[in-house]
Amino acid sequence: MPAYFIRRLWQMLPTLLGVVLLLFILFNWVGGDPAYILAGKMSDAASIANIRRQLGVDQPYYVQLWIFIGQIATFDFGQSWATGENVSALIASRLGPSLTLLLPLTVLETLCGVALALALAFVRGSLSDRMVMLACTAGMSVSILVYIIAFQYGLAYQLGLFPVQGWGSSLGDSLRHYVSLPLLIGLAVSLAPTLRLYRSFMLDEVGQDYVRTARAKGLSEGRVMWVHVLRNAAIPILTHVMASLPALLIGAFLLERFFGIPGIGREVILAVERSDFPVIKAITVCVAIATMVFNLLTDLLYQALDPRVQLQ
Repeated sequence: MPAYFIRRLWQMLPTLLGVVLLLFILFNWVGGDPAYILAGKMSDAASIANIRRQLGVDQPYYVQLWIFIGQIATFDFGQSWATGENVSALIASRLGPSLTLLLPLTVLETLCGVALALALAFVRGSLSDRMVMLACTAGMSVSILVYIIAFQYGLAYQLGLFPVQGWGSSLGDSLRHYVSLPLLIGLAVSLAPTLRLYRSFMLDEVGQDYVRTARAKGLSEGRVMWVHVLRNAAIPILTHVMASLPALLIGAFLLERFFGIPGIGREVILAVERSDFPVIKAITVCVAIATMVFNLLTDLLYQALDPRVQLQ
């Protein structure tokens, strides 16, 4: 195990270097000169040269790349070009509201998806199973914008059950009032594809030989499903959940934008609108690192779920 862990950490370095080089090429050679964007249309050569000097983009490319690598190593990505704030502090302040919304959403989505998929596996092929799958297909065909508008108008505006938008002054206030409706919308949108996916995982295991052997030994259907099927289906479910965790770092763009939640997703949209490259690059690097870390953690959890898995 220690040797595997060290080897995987060592393998992350070339992957991260590839991400850094790709980002550097995209933002320096393809993205254009940020000085022209920040200077505006009514600018002169002196203003543009001054902005280039302040941003450090007048340096040779190898110097800029070395500065970028140093920023990643120290997690100090400099100042935002649009607001002048420290990028690391900006991301840290926006990450809390996003996680306040997305962590409960991920937990609820996983628990509801597993419970409903297991229930459908019990009644597989029945009318109830087909009706639920039909409802999931219909739900997946509806845009999230329709959900947001319908829920805001019906539950918030007409019935007054939730605030239409905004963010509370405290964490408790936000959880009680302002996160509830976005959380409900996020669950309504994500549950249908999750349920279909988890149901397919369950049904794949139901048809395996070990399930028929367990039934032949006289085990009850409940024990077969809860102990044997669910345990073996947990591995692909874990893969799906862990693969979605890095997305928590970029927030829920539309939900945060429509509900005025000061999260990381809303900040990404603002950074793109302002051509705020330091913020975009910092978030991209953080997501890349989180993806590699969660992939490693997934492999380690495989062995905890199934001791037969050998890490080599």
